[in-house]
Amino acid sequence: MKEQDLKELKFEAALQELEETVTRLEGGDLALEEALELFERGQILAAHCSVQLESAAMRVETLTGDGEIVDISAE
Repeated sequence: MKEQDLKELKFEAALQELEETVTRLEGGDLALEEALELFERGQILAAHCSVQLESAAMRVETLTGDGEIVDISAE
């Protein structure tokens, strides 16, 4: 997947691909080169998800105005 495609990948899709990658790596039946490629892709996906989560957290902080997480379950 190209870098531009990765930027357009939504969090849920990236997380799903990351989970599938981890499952394949844990299976242990991969050739070394394939395992290395999957590991590298997993690192990229994990970083992508992390950036998206940080961005979402900053948006929530901006929306709440004080950085506090609003507990809507009490309402």
